[in-house]
Amino acid sequence: MTQSRRSPKLALPLGDDPLARLATLGPVPLALWELIELVLGARDATGRARAASSVLATDYSSAQALAAATFEDLAAAIGPRRAGALLAAIELGRRAQAGPSVKRPAIRSAADVHQLLSWDMRHLDREHFRVLLLNTRNQVLRVATVSVGGLSSAQVHPREVFKEAIRHGAAAIIVVHNHPSGDPTPSQDDKQITDQLSAAGTLIGIPVLDHIVIGDGQYTSLRELGHLSR
Repeated sequence: MTQSRRSPKLALPLGDDPLARLATLGPVPLALWELIELVLGARDATGRARAASSVLATDYSSAQALAAATFEDLAAAIGPRRAGALLAAIELGRRAQAGPSVKRPAIRSAADVHQLLSWDMRHLDREHFRVLLLNTRNQVLRVATVSVGGLSSAQVHPREVFKEAIRHGAAAIIVVHNHPSGDPTPSQDDKQITDQLSAAGTLIGIPVLDHIVIGDGQYTSLRELGHLSR
């Protein structure tokens, strides 16, 4: 009778080594700094700790804030290679949480946009204005951050929005921003920028399909409110 083989369990002394703690306890009990050390993968403990300290000393000192970090901001703190590794790990976690999906998610409703972006945007402490670039099948080509503002507003110029759309050959766009207050009710400024972007999109030939405001666990679609013509 054939006996099944099991891989030998890796036994490492706990100590202060995050790898040993993960091998013995699993990833859940590890602190944020330990997870960062493992992802950044410096060759020695001192280098790992220094890199982790550099991250935690920035504005991205929580898992939620790290999920919203830009490559440029992290690269300024820890260098481009480590910034890339950290953002790649975050994206792997997001995809694992989302489950199986198509390579390019298709957007059929405002709810699809909320599901795609609320994972990190609901936790941001400043307004971030993003644009979803869509192909002719309404599949997402790219999500670009075009503006980061203060607690209550983000300055947005149509030039920046459509520069990304033209650069990546988008057939249409959906614009999205968050309200750090958690209340997704559109402001008068939100409606005004929607009108400006819609007019610019009509002129350029890249329509604005929707403007979505993300709050804490909820969202508002300006199209569903009747503010964008179909």
